[in-house]
Amino acid sequence: MFLPLPALVVTPALLPFVIIAVSMIGITIFVLGKVLPSNGSPPLITQMVLALAILGGGSLLLLTLLYVFLDPNGTEAWTWVLLAFNFMMMAPAGIWFVSQILFRDRRIGAAGWPWPVTISVVTTGSEALMGVLFAYGGAGGPLTTVSALALGLSSVWFFWSMAAVMTALLVWAPLATTERWALAALTGSAVLGPWVTAYPTVGGVAMSVLMGGSFVVLLRSLLQGHVAAEDGRLLIALAAAFLAMALAGFAVAASSGAVLAALGFGSVMGVVMGVEVAYLIRRYYRGRMARPWLERASDDSDLPAGGVDARPSFVRNPRPAETPAPGR
Repeated sequence: MFLPLPALVVTPALLPFVIIAVSMIGITIFVLGKVLPSNGSPPLITQMVLALAILGGGSLLLLTLLYVFLDPNGTEAWTWVLLAFNFMMMAPAGIWFVSQILFRDRRIGAAGWPWPVTISVVTTGSEALMGVLFAYGGAGGPLTTVSALALGLSSVWFFWSMAAVMTALLVWAPLATTERWALAALTGSAVLGPWVTAYPTVGGVAMSVLMGGSFVVLLRSLLQGHVAAEDGRLLIALAAAFLAMALAGFAVAASSGAVLAALGFGSVMGVVMGVEVAYLIRRYYRGRMARPWLERASDDSDLPAGGVDARPSFVRNPRPAETPAPGR
């Protein structure tokens, strides 16, 4: 017998918040799809600045929506919400325009981690704020900070919104077979995450067994040398992630869903999911190229995999001036 779905707590009063939340998940996926070229060239700095401004604006909007539940003065709180909406409409375009002047459409360094990590932190933080927002909205009463964080980081709104983002990145990314299936297993754990705290004994034990089994399989493959050297570091990191999630799930089961155990589980899952998002973003333009599960068009589709600098020299170099014919 299957466990029922965890409660979504969608009341008529929360319906406007649900519409905004679902729209923001779609916007996040759309923005990431536009700024990550499908041909393997590093994104433009201005593209990444625009993405960061839009995602950061979404986080600001979620903070103001959360303030609605914290501030008894509803008029003042909704004024801040309207200001956040105005910021999302105007500020990203202005920030992008300034970045065009400052960076002149240079591309980010293909070997660097700062941009993938920054985009991942903002994305994960935004989805975590969404979870905390619905924790406050569905509580029906005051919550302590620890309880709100525990409920938010273990909720459907956090796990499934992150799973949607990771799934989109996973099917678009040019990954090798080992990478893809290992990261797909990690994405699947985000789908199962809400059941762990909703049904602590069954869900916590199930997560512990599944993640512990995945850890054993990966460890055995690594020890027996059945993994290519270029996949070794990824699988070692995944094995550590599976072990951490197994221990966190066991703690939830052993404590019957205690607040601190739920907070620990949500924090571990949040870190693991954030690392996966950063890895997938960087994989678009760094390392081995392979065919994605889902082909998509790119704004840079006219450029080769190496970006602007990979074009033939006759494209980059200006054509010499023509010598006038005699008598002209």
